[in-house]
Amino acid sequence: MKMSDMIADMILNMFDDSTSTVQIQRNDLASRLGCVPSQINYVITSRFTPEAGYRIESRRGGGGYILISRAESKDSVLMSFINAVGDSIDERTARANIINLNYQGLIDDKAAKLMTSVLADSNFKELDREVANRIRAILLKKMLIAYIN
Repeated sequence: MKMSDMIADMILNMFDDSTSTVQIQRNDLASRLGCVPSQINYVITSRFTPEAGYRIESRRGGGGYILISRAESKDSVLMSFINAVGDSIDERTARANIINLNYQGLIDDKAAKLMTSVLADSNFKELDREVANRIRAILLKKMLIAYIN
C-alpha cells in the first residue's frame, strides 16, 4: 500500500458515524506513520477536497492543527462536485475525479468503470479537443445526476 493511501485510510478511520469533523496535528500523524509532514499536506489537499465533500481549516504554529469536516450526505457531496466540474474537463482530470469519488465511497466500482469508459478520449477522436472536453463535462454531470437519482 502506498504511503498516501495509508495516510488517507488513517484519516478516514478517524471519522465514525457520529463524527463529521476530525482534528489532526500534522507532525504527530507524520511521526506515527513514519513520513514527512508535507506528505500529510499532499494527501489532505488532493483527497479531502470540497469536490469530495470535505472542508479543510488549519491553524499554524506550535499548537496548530488541521480540521477536516465532511458533508452530511453523499448526495450533497456529489452535487457539490457536479457544480464544481465547470463547462469543460479533460479525460485525465475526469478519470482522477471519478477514481477519487470511488475511493471515497461516493460511487460504486461499476459506476466508476462505466463513467471512465464513457469519458475516454477514444470516444471523442473525431472531435476538436475543446469540443470533446465540453461534451465530456456535460456527460460527467449527467451521469452523476443519474447516479444520485
